[in-house]
Amino acid sequence: MATELGSEQCSDVATFVTSLSFEDVPDDAVDLVERAFLDTIGVTLAGAATDTANRVLAAHRFDSGETTVFGTDQSLPLHDAVFVNATAGHCLDFDDVALAAMDGHPSVPMVAPLLAVGERRGVTGEELISAYAAGFETQRYVSRPISPEHYEDGWHATSTIGTFGTAAAVARLLDLSEAEVAHALNIAASMPAGLKRNFGSMTKPVHVGQAARSGTTAALLAAEGVTADSAAVTGESGFLDLYSSTEPDADQLPDLGADWALLEDGIDVKKYPCCYYTHAAIYGAAELAAEHDIEPGEIETVRVTASQGAADALHHADPSTGLEAKFSMEYVVARALVHGHIGLTAFDDERIDDPDVQRVRKRVSFETDPSVDYDSNAAWISLSTSSGAEHDRVQERPPGTHADPLTIDELRGKYRMCGNHAPDFDATEPTLEMLTDLRVVDDVTELLAHF
Repeated sequence: MATELGSEQCSDVATFVTSLSFEDVPDDAVDLVERAFLDTIGVTLAGAATDTANRVLAAHRFDSGETTVFGTDQSLPLHDAVFVNATAGHCLDFDDVALAAMDGHPSVPMVAPLLAVGERRGVTGEELISAYAAGFETQRYVSRPISPEHYEDGWHATSTIGTFGTAAAVARLLDLSEAEVAHALNIAASMPAGLKRNFGSMTKPVHVGQAARSGTTAALLAAEGVTADSAAVTGESGFLDLYSSTEPDADQLPDLGADWALLEDGIDVKKYPCCYYTHAAIYGAAELAAEHDIEPGEIETVRVTASQGAADALHHADPSTGLEAKFSMEYVVARALVHGHIGLTAFDDERIDDPDVQRVRKRVSFETDPSVDYDSNAAWISLSTSSGAEHDRVQERPPGTHADPLTIDELRGKYRMCGNHAPDFDATEPTLEMLTDLRVVDDVTELLAHF
């Protein structure tokens, strides 16, 4: 019989968050957090150049403030800058994921708020790292009793679960008391939202901006003495109870401070700027074509088999926009077979109708295998050519997983690519060096002065 949840679980999180210091974070976890800041800031810079980010910024055209808006010469009030920057960070769908921990993107809801609040307070790199760690572990704690059902039911977990991670991270950075952290989390319980139905639209990245702003607001409200019901997260009719179609099970909760999600589940860094469920298929298709010297014009049929989780996220067999193409197994596999790689420009609207890619896309079929775990990222590719040859490849996992991470040179290369993609940004190298060794930064304002 499942152990019932109550207000004591939220108190456990609050105790962990308030007591966590930089010295408590394992060295390997510190390395991962530094990589997460580097990666997330890079994709935010590049994302700031997108049409979606520009429209979101334009919606704040009557506002002005003192908080940095990445990739622009503008500044906004703190809450608005958090919203705009976090949205930009998800516009390219190039930010990291942690499917094993919480079925979503852990860094992008937290990094923008931590930098915004840090800019106001002049915090150190060590403080940023410990606050991020507090938020990451909180996300895993909140998601574990209801995953993967919560995601399967149609919620965008990056937005819903990310709200709590942000609240905890900002609360840690503000050095709130245990009671205040508990209130921040329970205030946040009234704020989560985000629907998978909006995947492939401009609204998907807006979910992240919303989570970042909501979590920040929850922490700042708690800092000013605003209170909430003590069981709004974990009690009857609380978040866990209402946001899952199955009964939440306290037995699934990790032992905070002993079971480190950063080390056990880790962070997966994206090699391609599109839905993570497509990455194994992209890599596998490109490798298959290279191994057998397959020319695009030879391809007759391509069959891709993946999980039901992939099918639930990938709605667009025949995309008409770059945003839709990021959620199209057919398009990305075709593009990988034709061009051998998937870069930032692959999802420019004007490139979607590439005749060679479209010819192959029409020959790609995508199906699911019910025997595969719902949230598996594996892909099976079968390809036939006009000569009658048949080629098959099983790609068990995408590149860049926690178990097989991108090298530091690959990660730095990704940051450079993103920095070069950002308009009017000429500080790629100095910021790269500071972020690579974030723990030694004495004042985050020195870093943010470059953006």
